Amino acid sequence: MNCRIPYILTALLLVVCHGQAIAKVSVTEAQRLGQDLTPTGAIRAGNKAGTIPRWNGGITQPISEYETGLFHPDPYKKDKILFTIDSTNWQVHEDHLTIGQISFLKKYPTFKINVYPSHRSAAYPQFVYDALKENAITAELQEYGTGVRNTLISSPFPIPKNGLEVLWNHSLRFRGLQYQSVSSNAINSSGGDMLLVTRDSKYFMAYSQPDVTLEDIDNKIFYVKRKTLSPAKLAGKFTLVHETLDQVLSPRKAWQYQPGERRVRRTPNLSYDTSDDNNGIGTIDQFDMFNGAPDFYTWKLIGTQEKYVPYNSYKVHSGDLKVTDIVGKHHVNPDLLRYEAHRVWVVEATLRVGMSHVYAKRRFYFDEDTWQIVLAEEFNKKDELVHVSEAHTINYYEVPTVATTLKMNYNLEENRYYVEGLDNERKPVDFNPDFTARQFTSSALRREAR
Repeated sequence: MNCRIPYILTALLLVVCHGQAIAKVSVTEAQRLGQDLTPTGAIRAGNKAGTIPRWNGGITQPISEYETGLFHPDPYKKDKILFTIDSTNWQVHEDHLTIGQISFLKKYPTFKINVYPSHRSAAYPQFVYDALKENAITAELQEYGTGVRNTLISSPFPIPKNGLEVLWNHSLRFRGLQYQSVSSNAINSSGGDMLLVTRDSKYFMAYSQPDVTLEDIDNKIFYVKRKTLSPAKLAGKFTLVHETLDQVLSPRKAWQYQPGERRVRRTPNLSYDTSDDNNGIGTIDQFDMFNGAPDFYTWKLIGTQEKYVPYNSYKVHSGDLKVTDIVGKHHVNPDLLRYEAHRVWVVEATLRVGMSHVYAKRRFYFDEDTWQIVLAEEFNKKDELVHVSEAHTINYYEVPTVATTLKMNYNLEENRYYVEGLDNERKPVDFNPDFTARQFTSSALRREAR
């Protein structure tokens, strides 16, 4: 029996589908989605100060200047900077800054935060909104939050009750059906030297297909295949990952092909705080700001706050820029970055007793309109802030979906940082590459690698 049915009937059949399981949100409460709440679960109204506007649907179609295959023109290019925050005046704006932002401004006086007018540009296809409403009354956390059941297409908990539900909203947010990106990652040393690594990344979002069923996805969220193009010493390496919905019951599967070995082999330790060999700065579970099983931590929902966060980052997305225009000695060029006032959900993760991880505490800031983590902070066992990460997003309005155009991970201890998503000298993400799931098997990887 397929437990994905129209949400109006789902509440009547929960016992059939899940025994004694009880939905987290009632049908009545779910009706708030699209009313006083947006379809994704955000507060539709603006704030009292008028600095955060009302959500009026976002950008639902390409703007007139957009041309297929080219970088996305900035719909807000006429906006002027409202004010700039730097190492000399951050105290004035402290209530709207995170601990990580304040620490970064104090550590690097050359950095600044340019605050622009806020625009709630987020929008998604109607079938995503329909799924969110159904998920609200059917989705349930597995024990210890290691997975989610009876959910498809997008975030499972648009009206969340705890920190784990907020986290899963990020992990399962809608990012399109499939996409391909050829982009570079820059790894900057403490001395300012830069290593540029270019990869061809292909994604197939099994979980988000419009007509998919729970049986179809077979516990998979997405498939990703990456080929390293440069530098020459790394070229030819392939990585294939099957990301699973319950990673404790069924951990993610990963394979690698190394040109020197000339064979495809399984990589069993691609999780938690395994060092990310793509950059040598962060951990595997810092990819996408956070990914993988959450069972090493307890997740505390602090609540919603108003912060100045990366948003509508079309300026740094421009195809007129070169990598050297963006990547500086200690940080990304702040003149290319845009910050706006938005409401965020704040969740703090604390390492559970008996678990081992290089980060003893982590704090995440989730954009209320997209569930994307836009800021992240990691602390060591001495409660010292050691990492700060930012995700700069845009509305890819030809889909439409909101996704990152640039991500940065700063290691404050070593004065090094990593930038991901530098496609400016190439082409923007292609959201219609015509992939199939069959192209993401280990045998398909073996054929392609050879």
